[in-house]
Amino acid sequence: MRTSARRGGRPVGHLVLVLHTHLPWVIGHGRGPHGQDWLNEGAAECYLPILRVLDRIVEDGGSPRITIGITPVLSEMLASPKFRRDFPSYLDERRGLALRDREEFEAIGNPLAARLAASWEAFYEGATRDFGETYGHDLLAAFSRLQEDGHIEVITSAGTHGYLPLLGRDESVEAQVQAGVSSYRRHFRRAPRGFWLPECAYRPATSWSRPTGAARTWNRPGLEDVLVRHGLRYFFVDTHLVAGGTPSGTYGELLEAQETAETRAATGLSPNDAHVLATRGRKRIAVFARDPKSSVQVWSADYGYPGDGAYLEFHRKKGEGGLRYWRVTSRPLPLDDKAPYDPNAAAARARAHADHFVATVRETLRAHHRATGRTGVVVAPFDTELFGHWWFEGPVWLEAVLRGLHGDVTPATASEYLLRSPPSSMITLPEGSWGQGGGHGVWLNDDTRWIWDLVYRAEDAFIDQVREGARRRGNRGSRVLTQLARELLLLEASDWPFLVTTISARDYAEARVKFHTAAFDRLLALARTSVAGPMPKGDEEWLKELESLDSPFPDIDLGWWAGSA
Repeated sequence: MRTSARRGGRPVGHLVLVLHTHLPWVIGHGRGPHGQDWLNEGAAECYLPILRVLDRIVEDGGSPRITIGITPVLSEMLASPKFRRDFPSYLDERRGLALRDREEFEAIGNPLAARLAASWEAFYEGATRDFGETYGHDLLAAFSRLQEDGHIEVITSAGTHGYLPLLGRDESVEAQVQAGVSSYRRHFRRAPRGFWLPECAYRPATSWSRPTGAARTWNRPGLEDVLVRHGLRYFFVDTHLVAGGTPSGTYGELLEAQETAETRAATGLSPNDAHVLATRGRKRIAVFARDPKSSVQVWSADYGYPGDGAYLEFHRKKGEGGLRYWRVTSRPLPLDDKAPYDPNAAAARARAHADHFVATVRETLRAHHRATGRTGVVVAPFDTELFGHWWFEGPVWLEAVLRGLHGDVTPATASEYLLRSPPSSMITLPEGSWGQGGGHGVWLNDDTRWIWDLVYRAEDAFIDQVREGARRRGNRGSRVLTQLARELLLLEASDWPFLVTTISARDYAEARVKFHTAAFDRLLALARTSVAGPMPKGDEEWLKELESLDSPFPDIDLGWWAGSA
């Protein structure tokens, strides 16, 4: 069996495979189609299958050497008692649905469909068994164990995946980063080395004014200055921020109106090298850029592997919220005309696509080595939820890729690569993201400006109140301000403008923005009243319910918003 271990000889390069794992805070905020079932689906279809892949490789004597980003808000949800209680019930419901489908298909004499339904039964039975018995209801502990044993590296991100370049206060950026570092330390019992910029959105030091509302210009530090201050050593950006050219974007097919991509002059810098940014304090931080050639094989709507006709069709289900029994067949084909799914054919295509991906990575690194003489890196970052949820066969592909790496191409975590090939080129970066068009347009546009108006108003009010509260605050005031901080963090999540822009869950996103704004406003009113005496009963009951509903970051510290150095 081929494993990920190198078989002698100097490698021409390394593959740094990065899985970015993120969902917004959904516990208690609806079930399905939008709400907590997003978390249940992610755990059943992505996180558990990926853990199985990693554990199988380790059991067979290999080491996957991948980098996994788990956002702090997702860590908080996976660790929550409510998720651990509710997830097995969700799996039971899905298994029951598969059982009813199998009985129906058998009754009408459709043995092929009945076998597929039986495979869904086995899928959810396996998830139930692994969640309870193999992983002890604690998925974070399983990832932590793999990290402690040296097989993966887990990195952190902004607390609630706030879109950092557009946040309206430097204190807000600081708090998002501090929340991310604090949550990581609590769950993984070590300091994080790497940081995933939400949406790969970067902003250098610049003179800046809010893009909506009253103009107020000031000089803002670059994001690298904030990250270095908290001991972080590297982060990731999209290709065009390093190499120039035309941004490819990652979400184009989801958008109704795509942002026009601005072509930048080629810089002569390669995305197949790591680079270094200098900060104001003369410290350095490494930056990795996404490799375009390998990424397009997965992300592209036109050329990406997940669009292959053999794979399970995501969009056709048996009834509302039902199971999937059809294959892609042809992307333009109407859903009603899709052909039945063949799991064996799909698995064979996944392995073939894995071979193609490994060959693409090898050729990219060999070309880089021929041109420069340097050992290069292919950085391949993907949303974790692609593997198993959007692309059901993704975990099969992932395992085949990790087992197929050998010889002159070796996998490495981001930190390992930096140790083996310390970057020497000092660069500067322009502003941008991995969104369509390469800028901020997916998150800031005519449909989302109202969200940013609310965020900016809340940021200003919160920071004013924290400063006022520092002068006079009792236990009641501290409790109210702590929950006020949580509501601000949740309001700042990049998910809400993204979902509004992509239409996919627009009503849900708008409702969540309005919920957190209303909660923030009521808390702010409570914070502004006298802190002497008991809280009115109605307010006390409401606050207790809100604290139970929106409960991430139990160690939240108002000092996170004290200001940036």
